[in-house]
Amino acid sequence: MTQTNAGGRTLADWYPEDESFWEQTGRQVAYRNLWLSIPALLCGFAVWGMWGIITVQMMNLGFPFTQAELFTLTAIAGIAGATMRIPASFFVRLSGGRNTIFLTTAMLLAPAIGTGIVLQHKDWPLWSFQLMALWCGVGGGNFASSMSNISTFFPKRLQGTALGLNAGLGNFGVTTMQIVIPLVMTVGLFGTLGGAPDILQKDSGWIFGKIAAGTPTWIQNAGFAWALSLVPLSILCWLGMNNLKTVSPDTGSPLVAFAKITWLYTLAFIPSILGLYLYLPQPTGLGLISMWVAIPLDICSALLIMRLAAFGTMKENIARQFAIFRNKHTWSLTALYIVTFGSFIGFSMALPLAMKVIFGVIHVPDANGILQHTQNNPNAPTVLAYAWIGPFVGAAVRPVGGWISDKIGGSIVTQAISAVMVVASVAVGYVMQQAYASATPESYFPAFLGLFIVLFAASGIGNGSTFRTIGVIFDRTQAGPVLGWTSAVAAYGAFIAPIVIGDEIKAGTPQLAMYGFAAFYGFCLVLNWWFYLRRGSEIKNP
Repeated sequence: MTQTNAGGRTLADWYPEDESFWEQTGRQVAYRNLWLSIPALLCGFAVWGMWGIITVQMMNLGFPFTQAELFTLTAIAGIAGATMRIPASFFVRLSGGRNTIFLTTAMLLAPAIGTGIVLQHKDWPLWSFQLMALWCGVGGGNFASSMSNISTFFPKRLQGTALGLNAGLGNFGVTTMQIVIPLVMTVGLFGTLGGAPDILQKDSGWIFGKIAAGTPTWIQNAGFAWALSLVPLSILCWLGMNNLKTVSPDTGSPLVAFAKITWLYTLAFIPSILGLYLYLPQPTGLGLISMWVAIPLDICSALLIMRLAAFGTMKENIARQFAIFRNKHTWSLTALYIVTFGSFIGFSMALPLAMKVIFGVIHVPDANGILQHTQNNPNAPTVLAYAWIGPFVGAAVRPVGGWISDKIGGSIVTQAISAVMVVASVAVGYVMQQAYASATPESYFPAFLGLFIVLFAASGIGNGSTFRTIGVIFDRTQAGPVLGWTSAVAAYGAFIAPIVIGDEIKAGTPQLAMYGFAAFYGFCLVLNWWFYLRRGSEIKNP
């Protein structure tokens, strides 16, 4: 079964729908690739999402940036990761699964180490931090290639479970990052090589509670620490994973495969930088367009660059994969995946800093009756002790969503969680409104956190159900690119949520952000019913 060629561990034949083949050979190989894929994806999520935690600690350490500027760091990482997913959805077809996962995991070392370097220089300009946030987008892009790869190894009856495990356990990268980063910042992991500590100007925290102001803090370890796992993990992926000849018939040598990936990832930075330059205010950008123009411009530019810059067999393969855009279900499932993964990653990125801004200060009127939001709240909850809980719940239930969907159908599960998210979003918006107008905002924190846990749980279950639907509707050659495309567009939630929530907090109306999300969830509730649940639907409850 195994054909050894210049590309290494390449499997010439792969027939997972054949039960005999699956039981004798396929199961063992598929699960080996899955168990290596999960920690690689986990590290990708960790590097991509770490600016949500880093920005909170930057505030605690007195970095000379405004709240709005710190929100842009999480947003920049978000839009870069989303854009990277567009080319990443084609990597497995072009370069093979083993080649892709190895290289994209090893690539994470550069932004991780670079982030550690800039965080040692509080006086460096904002653009240097924004550049590192942009580079961390590589970690977000890896999700598309990872899911595309795993979908090719498993039979359709196990798609929900396998993809739910890969995505759900991979999503623990967000939780792992939110727990590990506050921990590693408390110790000098690398001695003199890791640089000197900074001193907390405000109280900080970690999973076990508060860390008092005046404590030495190695914020640079937020980046450096990931090298400890990325190096051995990259080696294990190279030694243990496989390319599938039936999926990737023309990968070329490993060096050729690596060149394709590097070329397309490099090109993906162009639309991200262009969109951000036109969107971000001066002095970083021009401030000419809104976020709602920047996102479609970014997507269209990325697709156009891929189409024009491809060469040789890459051009033919990319053109073949573009056929997914002619299928209406690609578009309906893109919207539904925004509800699930878009919400998960968007809230993961925005929540820590939002918690700091809403609950970390006292909201009291001045002599003219105008609310002020500057006085420190001595009873504020410790953000870094709680921020990890929602993403943890969302990631933990994701495999459950896939398993349930394999049993009863994906669209029924998607319908149920969409309804829950409509109600929870309205409720949390109301709580945010009350907290942002209160002299004791901490009294609203339990309700705020509980409702967000509900949102994370629903989005996690829905992630599994949406993957199940894609695996059933599309054939094996198209399911991977569709998974990659839908995840790419949904990942813009990591850009949208920090910007929308940050802007509405700045305007004094944080509830409007959540009411807007609720309206979108309601629209997708109707969309899911129309395409997959109503009587006479073309495909019933896939």
